[in-house]
Amino acid sequence: MPTEQQVDDWVKAYVRAWRSNAPEDIAALFSAGAEYHEWPYETDWIGREEIVKGWRSREAWQQGGWGFEWSVLVINGDTAAIKGTGVYKELGTFANLWTVTFDDQGSCAMFRMWNNQV
Repeated sequence: MPTEQQVDDWVKAYVRAWRSNAPEDIAALFSAGAEYHEWPYETDWIGREEIVKGWRSREAWQQGGWGFEWSVLVINGDTAAIKGTGVYKELGTFANLWTVTFDDQGSCAMFRMWNNQV
């Protein structure tokens, strides 16, 4: 069961990877067989390589600058729920709800995001 500090550290690493868009930063977040699902977009990336490829395809979303604030809502066993708000200069503001399921090494095995523009 991850601690709140471990979840917070993972989200900070996620934000760093989103900012850098470096393949090694993205890959470090996820287990080899991880899944990444996002709604309302039809995002279903399966496996670390597919996650890195899909993530990097969204680099244009970051143009003009962005910021992200979050809080950990709850941790239940190996899964954390995280509330976030992303503000993108070019795209607008998005309210997010994430569930992140961690493996025994602290990597994400299952990522689910509900992403709503506000």
